[in-house]
Amino acid sequence: MSQLDTLEDILARLSQSGVTPTSACSVSSIWADPRLLPAYAAAASLLLLLITTVSHASVKPRSVPVALSPAPEETLLKRTSEFVKARGGWVIYAFNTTRLFGAGALVGLSIAAVALSSQQPAEVISGLLPQIPLGGGERWDWKWDCTGRAEVAVLVGYIYATVLSIGAIVLKGRFRAACSFHASWILFIQFLVFFWRNVLPLTTFTGVPADGTLPWLLWTRGSFVTLVGFALPALVPRLYVPYDPANPAARPAPEQTASIFSFISFLFLEPIVFAAWRVPQLPYEQLPPLPDTDWSDNLRARAMDALDPVRRRDMGKKPRHMFWGLMDVFRWEYANMAFFLIMEVLSRFLGPIGINRLLTYMEKGGEDAYVRPLVWISFMFLAPTLNTLAFNLYIFTSTRMTVQAESILTQVIFEHALRLRLTDDAIISASPAPTPGTSTPRVTDQQAEGESSAHAPSASGTETATLVETDGSNSEERSPTPTASASAAAASTNGDKGKDKDSKDKKSDTAPAGAGKATHLSAKINNMFGTDIGNMIDGRDFLFMILDCPLEAILCMWFLWIILSWAAVVGMVFILITLPLPGLIASRIQDAQRKMMQKTDLRVQAITESLGIIRMIKMFGWEPLVKNQVDSVRNEELHYIRLRKILGMLNNVITQMLPMITMIITYGFYTLVLKQDLDAARVFSSVPVFSTLRHDMAGVVMMLTNTIKAKVSLDRINDFMRSSHLLDKFRRTPVESAIVAPPVTEGEIVGFHNATFTWTDPADGALEPGQRNFRLHIEDLIFKNGQVNVIVGPTGCGKTSILMALLGEMHFEVQGVDSWFSLPRGRGIAYAAQESWVQNDTIKSNVLFGSPYDEARYKKVLYQCGLEPDLTMFDAGDATEVGERGLTLSGGQKARITLARAVYSPAQILLLDDVVSALDVHTARWVVEKCLQGDLLKDRTVVLVTHAVALVAPIASNVISLSAHGHVISQGPLDRTLMSDSTLREEMKESEQALDVVENLPGEEQKPAEDKSAEGKLVVKEEMAEGRIKWASIKLFTDAFGGPIYWVLLTLSYVIVMGMDVGGTWWLGHWAQAYEQKPKPEGGVNVMYYLLIFIGIVILQDGIWFAQQLIHVLFSVRACRIIHDTLCESVLRSTLRWIDSTPVGRIVSRFTQDIREVDGPLTGIAIVMLSMTMSLIIKFIVIIVVSPIFSIPGAIILIAGLALGQVYIAAQMCVKRLRSNWRSPLYNHFAAAITGLISVRAYGAEEPFKVELRKRADAYSRPSRTFYNLNRWITTRADLLGAMFTTGLAAYLVYVKQSVGASTTGFSLTMAIEFSSMILYWVRVANMVEVSANSLERIRDYLVIDHEAEPSEKGKPPAYWPASGALKVDNLSARYSKDGPLVLQDVTFDIKSGERVGIVGRTGSGKSSLALSLLRLIPTEGKVYFDGQLTNDLNLNALRNSLAIIPQEPTLISGTLRYNLDPLSEHDDASLYDALRATGLITDTGASDGTNLGLDSTVGNAGSNFSVGQRQLIALARAILRGTRVLILDEATASVDAETDSTIQTSIRLELRHATLITIAHRLLTIMDYDKIMVLDAGKLVEFDSPLALLANKTSYFRSLVEESGDKEKLIGIAEKGRAI
Repeated sequence: MSQLDTLEDILARLSQSGVTPTSACSVSSIWADPRLLPAYAAAASLLLLLITTVSHASVKPRSVPVALSPAPEETLLKRTSEFVKARGGWVIYAFNTTRLFGAGALVGLSIAAVALSSQQPAEVISGLLPQIPLGGGERWDWKWDCTGRAEVAVLVGYIYATVLSIGAIVLKGRFRAACSFHASWILFIQFLVFFWRNVLPLTTFTGVPADGTLPWLLWTRGSFVTLVGFALPALVPRLYVPYDPANPAARPAPEQTASIFSFISFLFLEPIVFAAWRVPQLPYEQLPPLPDTDWSDNLRARAMDALDPVRRRDMGKKPRHMFWGLMDVFRWEYANMAFFLIMEVLSRFLGPIGINRLLTYMEKGGEDAYVRPLVWISFMFLAPTLNTLAFNLYIFTSTRMTVQAESILTQVIFEHALRLRLTDDAIISASPAPTPGTSTPRVTDQQAEGESSAHAPSASGTETATLVETDGSNSEERSPTPTASASAAAASTNGDKGKDKDSKDKKSDTAPAGAGKATHLSAKINNMFGTDIGNMIDGRDFLFMILDCPLEAILCMWFLWIILSWAAVVGMVFILITLPLPGLIASRIQDAQRKMMQKTDLRVQAITESLGIIRMIKMFGWEPLVKNQVDSVRNEELHYIRLRKILGMLNNVITQMLPMITMIITYGFYTLVLKQDLDAARVFSSVPVFSTLRHDMAGVVMMLTNTIKAKVSLDRINDFMRSSHLLDKFRRTPVESAIVAPPVTEGEIVGFHNATFTWTDPADGALEPGQRNFRLHIEDLIFKNGQVNVIVGPTGCGKTSILMALLGEMHFEVQGVDSWFSLPRGRGIAYAAQESWVQNDTIKSNVLFGSPYDEARYKKVLYQCGLEPDLTMFDAGDATEVGERGLTLSGGQKARITLARAVYSPAQILLLDDVVSALDVHTARWVVEKCLQGDLLKDRTVVLVTHAVALVAPIASNVISLSAHGHVISQGPLDRTLMSDSTLREEMKESEQALDVVENLPGEEQKPAEDKSAEGKLVVKEEMAEGRIKWASIKLFTDAFGGPIYWVLLTLSYVIVMGMDVGGTWWLGHWAQAYEQKPKPEGGVNVMYYLLIFIGIVILQDGIWFAQQLIHVLFSVRACRIIHDTLCESVLRSTLRWIDSTPVGRIVSRFTQDIREVDGPLTGIAIVMLSMTMSLIIKFIVIIVVSPIFSIPGAIILIAGLALGQVYIAAQMCVKRLRSNWRSPLYNHFAAAITGLISVRAYGAEEPFKVELRKRADAYSRPSRTFYNLNRWITTRADLLGAMFTTGLAAYLVYVKQSVGASTTGFSLTMAIEFSSMILYWVRVANMVEVSANSLERIRDYLVIDHEAEPSEKGKPPAYWPASGALKVDNLSARYSKDGPLVLQDVTFDIKSGERVGIVGRTGSGKSSLALSLLRLIPTEGKVYFDGQLTNDLNLNALRNSLAIIPQEPTLISGTLRYNLDPLSEHDDASLYDALRATGLITDTGASDGTNLGLDSTVGNAGSNFSVGQRQLIALARAILRGTRVLILDEATASVDAETDSTIQTSIRLELRHATLITIAHRLLTIMDYDKIMVLDAGKLVEFDSPLALLANKTSYFRSLVEESGDKEKLIGIAEKGRAI
């Protein structure tokens, strides 16, 4: 250990280097005197200040306007306050004033030193170097001694610092700051010189202070220079400097104004910590403000040019991986982090050096020692203290970067999502493979060419329009679908979604059709936001792998080489040879992680889609089906989670064992080969180094795992950013944009010329199987400006696609120089989608949509859109929240709010997509007459898509009629169009017949206003637990593993493992002690005996540890499955009321963010906490046994650490809950924007949505910053406690209990260091467990919600049931919530099997409520008998599977058409085709006239690539297949043209002639031939009889409706004719 002896000698010399020997004190050497350093610094400072002043003087100051009138007289107090405020405020001013007085005192003391310099001291202080008086004992003259001149230089430095201090309290602005900064540095250098010359010499046995001639002067000056040069700069608050001077923070964050000492010790968090500790839940407003460096606006300006691929392309920069963009943005952060890591590594080795030198001192009894033991003891204090300081600065920088990166990535992904084109890509499907033994007919190419798509719907007609995004990682699995030939494409004017070439049958054992090919955009973005961003951030610490661990390994090798010679080299060679093993396993982990993320995408998609159609799922009793679908995907995900955990466990085992094997090899080689003594100094200074190596390897594995996960997620986000299908305007270069722009003369025209559009760009690659090759070609179509233009045509003919093409949502293919389309954006665009899109906000906010509020215009809009009567039904009026997806509104109300938004906007061009389809005829007529013909639309260009030809005919200036194949048959005035279009004439005739009024007032079926509070709130505030984690949440976790028995056995195994770990260290000490007891002349030590026992301990310890780790991994996967299954089942069994009041974003966050915690960190850190608890207890017992007197300090340290931990955990949990809850609004905003993507873009509202996102991102970042900083608060205090304990124990063993040998001392110190450092880690891990368990808490909150009744054996109906469709209702009452008002009151009726019953009534009469009651979807009272069985006694799935309902807005499940018709695979293909033919979707030849639909045709998210009418036909086909005894139709034909409506009614009468039919209708024509009519009013049954009987009753409400209709005689004739089928 000669090198460490040399190190000790170097330290001794360094301590004396500040003392100038007498022989060296000459006039020529004065310039090298350390006391002249402040003078040099003063000269450099003065020069720098002069340069700065001159440079600023050259800048012309801004002119200040001269006041025309004298300023008002101000009081002295106010002027003083303003004076002080301009100089930093009272606190900073007080510190600067104190510094001025201190500097002045130092000037006075230095003058005294010069004055006393000629006096001879009474005595000369003895020491290693002779001391000379100040000034050399000579009187002042020009030949004065160098020592005296040095004192003059010190005086000059103090005078200069005093002048600067005066400037700091007099000047203001940048000059004040410069003076203060320079003064601080000059005085700090003075302090360093004092410390070097007078304190460091005391660390050696022979050293004395260099300036100790006059002790009173020395220590007085030392006190003042310490105050002004060290204490004040460390304690003075910093002046806030805004990130953007043009936009400073109103209230700076504490971290931006905290003093240096407060900052590095995180004292600025004390108020928030104890405030959070005192209350159960901290209010959000009490959180520290977000630093302006983290404001999303500032981050966006900083990062977008580096990360946004579109902006980089526009700037002419080359594309690059997002990793390099992030490195560009955070380059300075990573440079600082690298520096802090180097400091952290270097400080860590102070501990082993201190232990080695201290034990060497004890072994030699202090012989030949230069440095006092106190120095080595201080090393043991400084090691954790400096390590913590450096590491805290690293983590602070890292976590600040984390919050910034999360905000940046959120904005980048969101802004990129706003550019995406909604395509008809293949999607993930839950559909099973085609039924074995059946075949799917395929349309030939000739058929495809001859029959272009007519009924292919408009995907983008809905706001969720085919939100799918191809997963590029699986591109090799795609099967290209041939596209139509060029000639066929040119000759075709396809319909809304074009051709669909049915794919061939796919034989698959387990994989659903199309699985793994692509994911829904909404699900993919949810997963990126909930999982990928988190994974990326977890990989931010890759510097540990490439800098910290390699540097630490090199220093470990160096240290081991010093103390163990060539034995260390042999051990290091072994590590180098075995190092590739963890790398090989890591590559497997990366593959497992990548596949797991793909499965996670599938699961999130399945959950997201299921939540989107949860009402339909509950209506059809499909909860078990959906649960099985989710479970199937979850099992595949868990397979890779298990594989990843096992591989990670193997890596952990290897990295734990390799350093232990290296230790064995090293010690064995050192003792057996080199024949050296393994003394205590070598053992206990090398054990921490080997432990460091072990932690490094474990850290590398952990970091490698996180880095792999980060790389996979980063690649996914990078692929999303670079490979997504963008709208044309974001893909074109400026030259391409100029080519496709309309001629200047056509600039104000709205229309097309020789334009072809597709949903997919050929440049994006081949089509997926099941994807339709759609092309829309418009030869010439011009809309009339300032007038109402109406587009009419059969269902699915391409009407909506024309609007999408105008909006630029489709890909435009240039056909020639005269090819163009035009929609003048400068005039403003408003768009109302067919499937209405509303935000989760108030009705008023939805109508305004960011436009300025004009009360008169607003009220006029409400009146003309028929919303005034609806608002009276809400207690809160237009302040009523509409709920997520408008769940508190009826379909008609949502449609009219969407229309009101368009009408209220200042846009001059309105694109209205079938806005009257969801309205009853009277309301529709009101809207047409009052709104579309009103003054608000005067001189505005309106393009209206509709089926209600007769209704809008009076207002139509230009009618465009499309054929079933998408051809423009005619355009122009209505009379001219009717002449050239026979189909339109027929539709006009049928439409006129349908104009029969049902209701007298605008509005339609409405959920009761009483269910909403006066404040209009429906969506409840997100629940948030208070205080510590609850036992119920812990029990959920422990029971999932197997209950208490599992945890007791696991604890016992850890007691054994940790006990053997301590035993191994003790055995090494016992081995080292043997060399003291048996010197070599007496026979030496039996090395093999000690070595073999140590090897046995290690093997047994690692063997048990491996077994328990493997068992825990397997049980943890089981726990993950149980928790997810329980959550999924709970949500699926929830009530409609809970679903309506809970935003989908909150539920999705449970299945993404919270399940991610359970699948990942929680199960791992739980076992880490258990092992650390056992280790902490065992080590504390060992310390007490060795040094009983330290049981009291140890207990105090432990209690203090645990008390701090309790305060910290309480505060951390408060902030964690706030952080979790403020994440949901981000989810909801994402979901709302993606759902209404087309509307957002149509209105040009992208920027307001981005601004709102940034506001929510800042609201989330605020608790995030505090959350991360709190971790550093506890770290600083726990490490300080541990350092004090270790230092105290070392001082006790060296200075008090000197009888203890070096081996026992080394063992005690090793245990003490591990114990003290483990207190901190235990607190941190306990906090990590509780923070992660917050996800358990959030999951459990969704397990104790209101549920529907569970199925039971008693609730299973007889096998024959239902044999008939008889319904008997006795005193049925219903309400939407258990404490809500009644919406049905004592309704009693009897419907015989096979009867057809029509239900009519005014708005709010309870028509839809009755349908929900029959399905037991809302709480009911009374009795309902279905085929003799009381429905309350039946299982819900049995009841709902036996009833079929076709809602007004039917939704489909993504997958294939086959899966939507027959999700349970109960029918063969022939039956499926029969059902499709019965509804008219296909013809007898196998495909409908142009639809080219097949059973394997792709169905988009919620059926969004089919028109609403086609979805209703598919829902009808499904009902026909189910063959239920009762069918309920809730305005199921509202969105189809008259011809399709006639087809549906004929199909119902033919295919379901034996079923009981209940129809909620607005069209009297639909129900006049029914057996009975039911009239509801205010939730009560007022009439129930046959149509003829009701017509015979002169007071009948039904009779009054018929008499008010426009075709009374025809309706009466149908009623008299009666039921034909």
